[in-house]
Amino acid sequence: MRISPRITALVLFFLPTLTAAHAQNDPTASQYLRLSAFGGATGTYTGLDAGRNLGITAGADLNFGRYFGLYPSAEVRGTYPIHEGGRDAERNILGGLKVEKRFGRFHPYADFLFGRGQINYLNDRFTNGDITYYQSVSKVLSPGVGLDFDVNHYFALKADFQEQRYDTPFGYHPHAKALTAGVVYRFDFNHHAHYKK
Repeated sequence: MRISPRITALVLFFLPTLTAAHAQNDPTASQYLRLSAFGGATGTYTGLDAGRNLGITAGADLNFGRYFGLYPSAEVRGTYPIHEGGRDAERNILGGLKVEKRFGRFHPYADFLFGRGQINYLNDRFTNGDITYYQSVSKVLSPGVGLDFDVNHYFALKADFQEQRYDTPFGYHPHAKALTAGVVYRFDFNHHAHYKK
């Protein structure tokens, strides 16, 4: 069966209009991809001889829409210590999956992140036999939970907890506990078309 070129031209002409109309009628159609960035202050119990750090954390999330009432995102974040506490200093860059549920302004979530981390050993360093360690780099596994609270369409407040497992060259695996308080900014590329919560 051969389709007339005239019919093909009409379909191609009206297709963008039909697609746009369908998207406007579908309450979940706007902003399938949604980008947000966050930053905040992080207090970390390093898990190594009662070490403590105060640092800054910054990151971004790319949300893929809604599936079965949940909002999955790809997340990347990094933490850098600005006060090292005199024992050890931990920094990392992580990425992974975040899954969020929305209850009005409240957005609780869980995530699982992994990446690379560095521990700087301060003052007396760490000695294993004849070897003294000043620094080590390892993979980091970081499961966590958190809550975002919407202030308005663009801004939210964030409370976030991560448990981060490092490796060390002397066989010990510190389990750092990091608590972040910060602010989220959501980019709007749809010219103020609000997403459905």
